[in-house]
Amino acid sequence: MLRKKDRKIVLEDGSFYEGYGFGDNCDAVCEIVFNTSMVGYQEIISDPSYTYQAVVMTYPLIGNYGITDEDFETKSPTIGGLIVREYNDFPSNFRYTKTLSETMEENHIPGISGIDTRKLTRSIRDLGSRRVCITSIDTPNEKALEIIKNTPVPKDAVSRVSCRKKWYSRTSNPKYNVVAIDCGIKLNIIRSLNQIGCNVTIVPWNTSAEDIRMMKPDGLFISNGPGDPEDVQPVIETVKALKGKLPIFGICLGHQMISLAYGAKTYKLKFGHRGGNHPVKNLETGKLEITSQNHSYAVASESVEGTGLKVTHINLLDNTVEGVECKEDKVFSVQYHPESAPGPQDSKYLFGKFIDIMKEAKDNA
Repeated sequence: MLRKKDRKIVLEDGSFYEGYGFGDNCDAVCEIVFNTSMVGYQEIISDPSYTYQAVVMTYPLIGNYGITDEDFETKSPTIGGLIVREYNDFPSNFRYTKTLSETMEENHIPGISGIDTRKLTRSIRDLGSRRVCITSIDTPNEKALEIIKNTPVPKDAVSRVSCRKKWYSRTSNPKYNVVAIDCGIKLNIIRSLNQIGCNVTIVPWNTSAEDIRMMKPDGLFISNGPGDPEDVQPVIETVKALKGKLPIFGICLGHQMISLAYGAKTYKLKFGHRGGNHPVKNLETGKLEITSQNHSYAVASESVEGTGLKVTHINLLDNTVEGVECKEDKVFSVQYHPESAPGPQDSKYLFGKFIDIMKEAKDNA
């Protein structure tokens, strides 16, 4: 017996797509975006940067290897929703502990399958990211549009996903102590810092510069996270207070906030960069890196001039800024995710660069 379609998505322009629900049956209003990764749906649903976003997967089969306890990027996923062509609820993977649908249901994340994701992705590409309502097929489209209209655009994404109090991730034979400001930090970033000999103290997003100074770290890390970087003023002010006083490394949202702290500007991209196949050129070495990305905002290249920052990396698809640095202040950042290893090791050198800068700062202290 064929299953009847029971869920749909309605975009704010009035277009709609019908399909089959999985995960949680709750309604949600999100920003709709797409991701071009072929694998990694567990890392995607558990990446805090997707808070309040419904992700369309361009790869057609999702769920086929299940969910594995060790592979989460956060313990409590906050993605807005997942939209796929075909969902597989019978995983084939000796490591799997739950199905994707079970995990999404536990975390109140709605999913919908049976959607023409190629058509939907082209729509996002051509018309840009828009707001969408994920709801029951019985909800009239006019009511769904009214729900979208009456749902305010959230500005609290970082405060929602950041830790509430500081915690520690230690490693054996540590060489350096790093404070990481948690704006929605991925666990693999913390693991990557541990692997290169850093004890990491993870602190809430609104931790003051004075409190960080009192911890006497060898370096400061500014994490990835969701939303508009201009909504996260406490972190921008902390960077302003600490730049030049200790080495600072930022990734993704951290890159944008470091740029804002120096006086550069950010802007929203038409549909963002999401996936593990973005070519980035390192302007210092001339080398090309295949990178993993997940962001809606970018640093305006013309605004970097005169700030003290230098552009170090550019995206070869659209020439957007992918990295900046102020060597004098020992501050650098990248827009992409070196810990995601899509290359698979193209960008790992950035963590080594952070170590070298901390070593230099320590030796000269």
